[in-house]
Amino acid sequence: MSVYFHDIPAITYQGPSATSDFAYRYYDPERVVMGKRLKDHLRFAVAWWHGFAWPGGDPFGGQTFERPWFGDTMEQARLKADAAFELFGILGQPFFCFHDADIRPEGEDFAENTSRLDEITDYIGAKMETTGTRLLWGTANLFTHRRYMAGAATNPDPDVFAFAAATVKSCLDATKKLGGENYVLWGGREGYETLLNTDLKRERQQAGRFLQMTVEYSKKIGFNGAILIEPKPQEPTKHQYDFDVATVYGFLKDFGLEDEVKVNIEQGHAILAGHSFEHEIALAAALGIFGSIDMNRNDYQSGWDTDQFPNNVPEVALAYLEILKAGGFTTGGTNFDAKLRRQSLDPEDLVLAHVGAMDICARGLMAAAGLLEDGRLEAARAARYAGWDESDLMQLDLDSIAEHVRSKGTNPKPRSGRQERLENLVNRFV
Repeated sequence: MSVYFHDIPAITYQGPSATSDFAYRYYDPERVVMGKRLKDHLRFAVAWWHGFAWPGGDPFGGQTFERPWFGDTMEQARLKADAAFELFGILGQPFFCFHDADIRPEGEDFAENTSRLDEITDYIGAKMETTGTRLLWGTANLFTHRRYMAGAATNPDPDVFAFAAATVKSCLDATKKLGGENYVLWGGREGYETLLNTDLKRERQQAGRFLQMTVEYSKKIGFNGAILIEPKPQEPTKHQYDFDVATVYGFLKDFGLEDEVKVNIEQGHAILAGHSFEHEIALAAALGIFGSIDMNRNDYQSGWDTDQFPNNVPEVALAYLEILKAGGFTTGGTNFDAKLRRQSLDPEDLVLAHVGAMDICARGLMAAAGLLEDGRLEAARAARYAGWDESDLMQLDLDSIAEHVRSKGTNPKPRSGRQERLENLVNRFV
């Protein structure tokens, strides 16, 4: 067992008046909201990579964190798992997420990578049985190693494509073995840096076939979880093929996968694509491909993906409003794909970052539930479109509509969208 967090108490709900930093003020996991406990609404997960594998570097500086499990041995991988499950216990986190490279050191070849993954997932599985912590989703890291510098599924070298596909197979096996509820594909290098050396059509076909094979294999092994794609517009590539939810949906339709694959939406990626988080969630729900979320935020003074823990209740509330309207999570959940600032060196910082984020999410979800239960926001939306409830215009052609307009003899007058009134209503709940 790790002793990294040995002086930190288990975090419990103590209410808004709590005086200790080590307390939940708003996240009461057993509180019932809209007929469901908060912990079942939110389905929180810790991201293994940012919490335990990230060394604190940025584009202009290297490692700042010193963790006792940093290294490339299986002994250190087990120590990392010990620390991870210690944190899960302190927070009362029901889920975690991982890439293969987060939990096992890189081997000499694919066979050694797979052997190490099997060994460490046995170790993690035993801890899951003891603690009751579950796996929200697993994935393969197909972007960090230099072999993937030109992509994985979209790589111009078929040997790299094959190595990536074999790695996804091993990670799907590991995810099923650990009872994972989803499997995520994030194409961190699936894009291009210049069109001068890029065949867009070929790379897109490769990515489509790669995803088809992943879906086919998941069915072959009886994996009952959801297959998810995580959209991102760019960074580190100039342009990625999974730019945003709309782009992913077009891609899925093109390869006959719109009923097989859903999306894992990250707040920071939505902002980089020029959207709001709630827009991407609402669109995914409207298209029938909403799956799960990565909860973080970007620094709006930076033009890149800073992956900070959430701290803005109004933003979070609007995201959960769309999730609740869509019926809530099924296999998905709220994964904190967020990392400490590189000056936040202490074990307490990692704990308290999650504590604050969980409180923010709880406040946001309760505000969203309050808005829905109040009913005025949805009533205003319904009233705005009420004219369509008894209209048959969608079934007519242009000639018939033109005759309808002539016979009616009216000149329609615009009506207020009442945006500020609705914004004021939202602000009463957040």
